[in-house]
Amino acid sequence: MMHPETHLALHHARAAELRAQADAYRLTAGTRRSYRLRTRLGWTLVEVGLRLAATAPRTAPAL
Repeated sequence: MMHPETHLALHHARAAELRAQADAYRLTAGTRRSYRLRTRLGWTLVEVGLRLAATAPRTAPAL
């Protein structure tokens, strides 16, 4: 069984490593460009979804 303080220290070290990796990934120029495109596409899909939800539902004709 691991001592709680040792476990916490390892957790902090791993979190710092992950933050450093994420920062390095975000700083690349291509990533920033694709992030903007992905964000714009995401909000466009949200807008389309809201418009579809706001329109009156079409009822199927009775057969």
